Amino acid sequence: MPGQYLPFTPAEYERRLGKVRRAMVEQDIDVLFVEDPSNMAWLTGYDGWSFYVHQGVIVFHDADPIWWGRSQDANGAVRTVYMSDERVLSYPDHYVQSTTLHPMEVLAAILRDHGYDNKRVGVELENYYFSAKAYLVMRRELPDAEFVDATGLVNWQRAVKSDEEVTFMRRAARISEKIVDGIMERVEPGLKKNDLVAEIYADAVRGVDDDWGEYPAIVPLLPSGSDAAAPHLTWDGRRFEEGQATFFEIAGCYRRYHAPFCRTVFLGKPPQHMLEAEKALVEGMEAGLEAARPGNRAGDVALALFGALEKAGIHKDSRCGYPIGLSYPPDWGERTISFRKEDDTILEAGMTFHFMPGLWMSDWGLEITESILVRDGAAAECLCNRPRKLFVKN
Repeated sequence: MPGQYLPFTPAEYERRLGKVRRAMVEQDIDVLFVEDPSNMAWLTGYDGWSFYVHQGVIVFHDADPIWWGRSQDANGAVRTVYMSDERVLSYPDHYVQSTTLHPMEVLAAILRDHGYDNKRVGVELENYYFSAKAYLVMRRELPDAEFVDATGLVNWQRAVKSDEEVTFMRRAARISEKIVDGIMERVEPGLKKNDLVAEIYADAVRGVDDDWGEYPAIVPLLPSGSDAAAPHLTWDGRRFEEGQATFFEIAGCYRRYHAPFCRTVFLGKPPQHMLEAEKALVEGMEAGLEAARPGNRAGDVALALFGALEKAGIHKDSRCGYPIGLSYPPDWGERTISFRKEDDTILEAGMTFHFMPGLWMSDWGLEITESILVRDGAAAECLCNRPRKLFVKN
């Protein structure tokens, strides 16, 4: 039977399916195979830690989607997808990590059985989960099919969030606030980083009231001192030291929806150059929030930020934001729009972004970020509500 604990109604999944089908028509795609677990969940509700093996959703124009994956994971599919059990298909376990067989042989047989062996088949070629071997096997097994690069096709349909999705992201934001509050309360010289991360995970998973938390798509990032020049370092057993800044990049997660949030803490008296950077960064963010309105370009947000930074003598022209929502590891972004000056995507109400203007200098770093909602008639809304500043703890 269809999943009993679906995050959304069947009507919401039908709405999403309709959007994807219209995009398939625009690209003249007869059938679509989606292997990205975020896209799978968005389309069907499927939720499981099974993306280390081949799995996916087959999208048709005239029938319900089919979930397809490893036989033991089919048990999870019938419990989480909105489709009937007959729309859950699997391959035997001896295909997993075999040197002589490949799961795509089974997928190709399903497509042949449905009459798509000589049709235009969409696949997500630029994706973490769809391997080169998978593509080669599909081409070998379906030599008369025409394979179409459908990278990002589903991702783009996710850009404007429904009211239900925004509600989930607001719940995730409350969890993000709880995590950051806990960091500010606990961090001090001498505290081991791994001990603080343990508390971060505890706050993240316990959630807020009845809104339980999940594992985020990216682990907590918290480099200190000169290590903060590198944006993607995690943690170790070293202790926090006085006279150093540490940025904390975290995200609350509710029903797989994320609200990334970053703040920086200086233990002791911060140097003047960091205070000046803080001032410029906050001014730039406020300008960017004003620019993040329906009808403006995504690039306008970046230009607003860069202008404020340039006045302070800080040069930055790299991406400073990306869309967020439902995600699985290793990334909580949607991999479509970017806040970079060249991006001409027109912003729409209901889009959600991590406005992420991190400063990573030669021997220090500063992150102050916001998860934002583009809305009609106003500057973008920040989903989290905590002071936008460099936190100083003496």
